[in-house]
Amino acid sequence: MNTTNKKRGIKKHMKKLIAGAALAGVLVGLTACSNEQKSADKDTVKIGILQLLDQSALNDAREGFEAGLKEAGYSGDKVKIDFLNAQGDQSNLRSMSERLKKDKNDLNLAIATPAAQTLQKVDPDTPMLFTAITDPKSAGLVNTPKKPDMNATGVTDMVDVQGQIDFLHQIFPKAKKVGLFYNAGEPNSVFQIKIARKELKKLGLTAVEKTAATTNDVEQAVTALAHQVDAIYIPTDNIAAAAMPTIGKVSEKVKTPVINADATMIKYAGVATRGISYKELGKQTAKMAVKILKGKKIDQLPVEAPAKTELMTSTKRMKLFGITEDMLK
Repeated sequence: MNTTNKKRGIKKHMKKLIAGAALAGVLVGLTACSNEQKSADKDTVKIGILQLLDQSALNDAREGFEAGLKEAGYSGDKVKIDFLNAQGDQSNLRSMSERLKKDKNDLNLAIATPAAQTLQKVDPDTPMLFTAITDPKSAGLVNTPKKPDMNATGVTDMVDVQGQIDFLHQIFPKAKKVGLFYNAGEPNSVFQIKIARKELKKLGLTAVEKTAATTNDVEQAVTALAHQVDAIYIPTDNIAAAAMPTIGKVSEKVKTPVINADATMIKYAGVATRGISYKELGKQTAKMAVKILKGKKIDQLPVEAPAKTELMTSTKRMKLFGITEDMLK
């Protein structure tokens, strides 16, 4: 082959390669569009839910999610929900995540950080929403919350810790030692406690900390803490939430007031809080689910903060600790 013919051959080969690459790109795009459209066109959509354990805040988040779907028309024959509760067992999280992967759902919802981390690791392909997670970036679920890049997005339960510490100081101005009670093994709680320490220091107050790794450890730890401090602050923490009735009994017995981040905890302990409603958090997450089912891509849905907070009080414990409505304004 002479030089001219050789050049012509190379050009022809390059054109074929470029055409092949372009076709492959088009096919990938068409497949992605087809997958996105598939959910929107289905008579029945399939959603998997993986919940870390049975506790009031997480239950409220799930119920709010299902209520939000129903409000959007996803009820009855329109939706098939596979709900799995790991009851706090890591091995359950793994096996349940594998089951959800096999189900090939249109999307999955993970409730609480360990559930989301496990599900994302086992099934990186199915679009995943998360809720009841404080800091998804630190948890490794997203690199950029504004443009999620790991096929997962959702709504955080990050509360205004600074505002809650100020609130505690407002209604208990004589409290000089403030207890911080949490599970040191829970990244969400550690993140909030760092902020709480800083805010207490700014106010010239002393932080005293106790932790509990399981609900069995709570009574002893919180009783010891209640005897050492003037008031206790509890962040959104799964162990504390699961043992909140025990914390309420200790608080009333020792006469040490509790301010908690999670508004749902007020039913069992706590005097008052400006916190989030996990039912509203679930409903907010459902709105994101509807967008995904209608064809939105995960990277088009930035991680959202709770849309609103609410003042929740306990009449019984306000009376016990001498707090009036005027003191909450």
